[in-house]
Amino acid sequence: MTIAAVISRQGGGLKYGLKCSRVDSVIRSRLSCLSFVSNNSLVSFYSTSSASTSGFTSTSPSTSVIASSNTATTSALFSASSRSTRSYRARNIANSRNFTTTTSPKMPLTLDKLNAHVVDAKYAVRGRLALRAEELRNQLKTNPKSLPFTEVINANIGNPQQLDQQPLTFFRQVLALVQYPQLIKHESCAKLFPRDVIERAMVLLKEIGSVGSYSHSKGVPYIRKSIAESIERRDGFPADPESIYLTTGASAGVERLLHILSHSENSAFLIPIPQYPLYSATLTLVNSNAVQYYLDESKDWGTDANKMRDIIEEAKREGLDLKAMVVINPGNPTGSVLTEQNIEEIIDIAAKDHIVIIADEVYQTNVYKGEFISFKKVLRKMQQKDPQKYNHVELASLHSTSKGMVGECGQRGGYMELVGFHPDVEETIYKLASISLCPPVTGQVLTELMVNPPRAGDPSYEEYSQEFNSIYNTLKDRSTALYEAFKQMEGVTCNPPEGAMYLFPRITIPDKAIEAANKAGYSMADEYYCTLLLEKTGICVIPGSGFGQEPGTWHFRTTFLAPGTEYANRFVQFHKWFMDEYR
Repeated sequence: MTIAAVISRQGGGLKYGLKCSRVDSVIRSRLSCLSFVSNNSLVSFYSTSSASTSGFTSTSPSTSVIASSNTATTSALFSASSRSTRSYRARNIANSRNFTTTTSPKMPLTLDKLNAHVVDAKYAVRGRLALRAEELRNQLKTNPKSLPFTEVINANIGNPQQLDQQPLTFFRQVLALVQYPQLIKHESCAKLFPRDVIERAMVLLKEIGSVGSYSHSKGVPYIRKSIAESIERRDGFPADPESIYLTTGASAGVERLLHILSHSENSAFLIPIPQYPLYSATLTLVNSNAVQYYLDESKDWGTDANKMRDIIEEAKREGLDLKAMVVINPGNPTGSVLTEQNIEEIIDIAAKDHIVIIADEVYQTNVYKGEFISFKKVLRKMQQKDPQKYNHVELASLHSTSKGMVGECGQRGGYMELVGFHPDVEETIYKLASISLCPPVTGQVLTELMVNPPRAGDPSYEEYSQEFNSIYNTLKDRSTALYEAFKQMEGVTCNPPEGAMYLFPRITIPDKAIEAANKAGYSMADEYYCTLLLEKTGICVIPGSGFGQEPGTWHFRTTFLAPGTEYANRFVQFHKWFMDEYR
């Protein structure tokens, strides 16, 4: 009998079923066969042929789904010949006296045999569209004229140096010396590197020893002290180095907090909608509940405190144990910047209901309108006015070297500061950090450089300041150019860029396009729109459904990191075609 592992898509996830019949001819036509002998039986594997998709040129969205699905999934067909099995077994017995047992062929791992929480987790930023973008990029390498565009633009993820943002010179010079300390002793070192670069590298090497060694699990003490001093300069309130934890990017801090706080299946966390899907995905992994609170698009994606209070009361009635609320400021994917009043209202809610605040502040230097005000600064001010009411508030603030003008995503540097946590809780967080030994030490070095850059009068200051301001102004100009392009597009509205690296425009999708999306097998019409955009222009963005959005609305998130104006022109031309096609 032939047993086929058949993949079916149910509820947005992948599930495996067993089918004792011949494989559907459509699937069979896209499979290639590889036979091998294993465990005393002849096994035939049918797996997805990557070659069948490498030359994909159609802009049909239904074909696109098949192509990307073929890359991500594998179907297996097993056939056993008893004659071949007996022959193979006889040869083994004849050749080896140690062969004493026979085994049945084992089914390969299937999704139903994996951790269900991992299978169910969704992370749209690097999902199907991102995979398809890589396929198209590879296709352009092998056949440059096979597509209606000459390059793929990954506007799906805030990855500055993947596009044209250059590393800050001072940062990379110091990194070079701490990575290869022998250079410091070389006679040409003083000619190659400014004096402050050499001095900083020597201080760091003295405190660290070698970047190839493990550090303290919280991070190098000297670097934590440097971070505490920078927080004090920013906010005007002291910071305790012992409550600062270096992390492998801010994401590791988020994951650590959600793991620690997920006490039971009733544990729940308030997350903004739209949200960065790290939060919903991690909550799925730790088997906790995401309680959504909608940001107000009509008010620059601000937080409605009254609605948040109503949501909290509803969660309590349902028996959920609210552990923490997540706030992303500046916003991802919205690009909004919270006002001090907004922050005060959120802290007041947290104080009343004893809910931990997780403040994701990784875009704090990416502010183009208004100003960034940290949650810690506002909390300390509120504690001065009413210590009895606010002194018990627990706050975890996160920052990262991946964003801002640093943009060192691949170096994985970041930190988490804890405020108001009980010592026993901090000890448990430290224990969890210790299990991972330590974050990358070069990432820790970058974090120190981020919070303690060259200052006026230092030899590297002028160059650093020029590079920093150039990156900032370029990002601000690109955000404005893309915003102006969206304003030209029929049925598109977009809040002005305030911060972060993203715009989250709202788009009108005609009924005819929604019907076409349904026929093509798309559960969300905004994914259909984004797929067509990618296939026709090479621009990869993420549909709003990957971040969450008000029912009945459609959005997409795009970075504004791509250079030039041609990128924006492609957007405008595609949207005109889309509206004309489905009007």
